[in-house]
Amino acid sequence: MSKVIFVTGAGRGLGTDIARQALKAGHRVVATGRRPEEVEKTLGGPQDNLLVTKLDITSPDDAQAAAQAAVDRFGRIDVLVNNAGNFFAGYFEEITPAQMRQQFETNLFGPMNVTRAILPILRKQRNGHVITLSSSAGLIGQEFCVAYAASKFAVEGWMESLRYDLEPYGIRTTVVEPGFFRTELLVDASTTWPEPTIDDYAERTSATIAAWKSMNGQQPGDPSKLAQALLTIADQATPPLRFVAGADAIEGVRAKAQELLAQAEASRELGGNLAHDDSNG
Repeated sequence: MSKVIFVTGAGRGLGTDIARQALKAGHRVVATGRRPEEVEKTLGGPQDNLLVTKLDITSPDDAQAAAQAAVDRFGRIDVLVNNAGNFFAGYFEEITPAQMRQQFETNLFGPMNVTRAILPILRKQRNGHVITLSSSAGLIGQEFCVAYAASKFAVEGWMESLRYDLEPYGIRTTVVEPGFFRTELLVDASTTWPEPTIDDYAERTSATIAAWKSMNGQQPGDPSKLAQALLTIADQATPPLRFVAGADAIEGVRAKAQELLAQAEASRELGGNLAHDDSNG
């Protein structure tokens, strides 16, 4: 069944793969990006089932305009894929407060802006699906990822709670936690690398930047396969609330779950006996 699929960050990386495969499958696609002319060129030029429109996800006005353009063109929106994001790498002390806020503006408040613009359409339809790209770093803290992980942990909490807001209106939610995929996240256009400013971190920062840059294009995950998996999920009557993508992510999440269970058990004696004791009242 053909659906209207709204994709953010469709100009490169995973967003391009999602848009291309959705078009190939016969869906109608709203492909958005900050430079729409580049998005259209990347996707092969004008097509009957394709609407390309400008969207800087940090702009609520852009989000409202893009949502309206989608309805004007196709009459509805069935699936929102919050894909756009970026990465501020580095150790906490070398990430400025302004950079930390920028990370949250793009990775958390950006998808919130787009979702806020589209939810009235989905509620009116009493049907829809919000898919938001998080990361395995949204479940597992990692070195050199303090800003990115913090923003993605926030995405996890938002999406996990949003589910309860939207279920009564026939709107499903899925949060996606990919591991390492060749999605162009590590290219300079998506990643802000830190400037070594503190001697204690300088050697580790330089070595980590070199290691991460060398990883670009060598990640094990195939983004075209991830795009296909997301389209499969979008077509399901009861999609998963969470989709952990990639063998590395699955193993990492399993280990984190076991660690959390062990920590909960270790907390039982001290943490499980903190309720008010009426006998002392």
